[in-house]
Amino acid sequence: MNEKMTQETLTDTAFTTLDLHPRILSGLEKAGFVHCTPIQAMTLPAALKGKDIAGQAQTGTGKTAAFLLVIFNRLLQESGKDYGANPRSLVVAPTRELALQIHRDALSLGADTGLRLGLAYGGIDYDKQRSVIQRGVDILIGTPGRLIDYLKQRVYNLKYIEVVVLDEADRMFDLGFISDIRYLLRRTPPPDERQSMLFSATLSQRVLELAYEHMNNPELTRVESDQVTADHVQQKVYYPANDEKLPLLVGLMRSLGESHSMVFTNTRAAADRVGRVLNANGISAVVISGRVRQEKRQKLLKQFHDGEIHVLVATDVAARGLHIPDVTHIFNFDLPQDAPDYVHRIGRTARLGAKGDAISFACENYAFHLPEIEEYIGYSIETDSASDELMPDITIPPAPPRKRSGQQRSGRGRSSSRSRGGRRSRGQG
Repeated sequence: MNEKMTQETLTDTAFTTLDLHPRILSGLEKAGFVHCTPIQAMTLPAALKGKDIAGQAQTGTGKTAAFLLVIFNRLLQESGKDYGANPRSLVVAPTRELALQIHRDALSLGADTGLRLGLAYGGIDYDKQRSVIQRGVDILIGTPGRLIDYLKQRVYNLKYIEVVVLDEADRMFDLGFISDIRYLLRRTPPPDERQSMLFSATLSQRVLELAYEHMNNPELTRVESDQVTADHVQQKVYYPANDEKLPLLVGLMRSLGESHSMVFTNTRAAADRVGRVLNANGISAVVISGRVRQEKRQKLLKQFHDGEIHVLVATDVAARGLHIPDVTHIFNFDLPQDAPDYVHRIGRTARLGAKGDAISFACENYAFHLPEIEEYIGYSIETDSASDELMPDITIPPAPPRKRSGQQRSGRGRSSSRSRGGRRSRGQG
């Protein structure tokens, strides 16, 4: 929510011209928001009148604020029923990181509303989250697994939901959450007795089928762009051999000077190795992946968000849903194996009209994914070659000793969580 918006990313629609509650306008003023982004200008007029919305927009366009303002407005204007401690609005996100970000944005924009917020996601604070929800919340934000866990324990129920939001619906399919989403939606009031909003990077056929099944004649809104990727990302691809990737990464980073960069790898092992090499060669970096405990991951993300850390190495666990200001460079150390993941990764920079750079390595292992990526984004990525200055001699530290198998088994639940390792566990926690 602290991202800088440029004039070309804003519309002429001022928030003060919309039918928003005075407490919401107060929060917007404190946050410094005056004019709507395109997705906000397109969705808010209809949504504030109670219309269901299925919205498509690129990442970083302000859709989180759009649905939060609608939720706040409806809950403030309509007197609460006798719902006890149960929530009146449900927001479902595919990953813990996105749920946390939505919660932070809600705290910021809704500071003057007096509405109570609850958060439910896996990996941390089980009893604390449960206690907060039991005491009563107006808006419950979470990931499917933990939401269903508490629901089945009757910590809360969904009978009084007035507004339900599905954020990044396409990612719900990717992570295998759709049966969980249907489970939750079937326990809310019927579609004609609640307002529903769905947002997705793509309104594919499967997403539209979900919308028409569980929503009340939703209005489709699309923020069209000539490109699938953000307009202000300068993209470039190098073709290093496998053993040239680490020297090239170090050389490029040294040439940048101080930057706010993210480096993406396809595996945890690669992320760990990249992190070790960068630190060994004078570039301070931290690593987050599914292996990093949730509590530590949140701390590292906050430090990177606040600018205390300048280089973050990550697997795709961090590619979606993070709103980190002023990320200057994205490095695809490994080209992603799915073309949409390329768009999501480089969407971490050039957010809300800022400029950024995306540098990809088409190495021996992953170069064959490049044609699919270029077909998906609709154009060829500019190629570049590495000069000798960009390929320095570097220090390669030894890998830490591997734990014995007995030590691995002694870690409580560690082997079972690794065997589950599928993509779903990342979002559910």
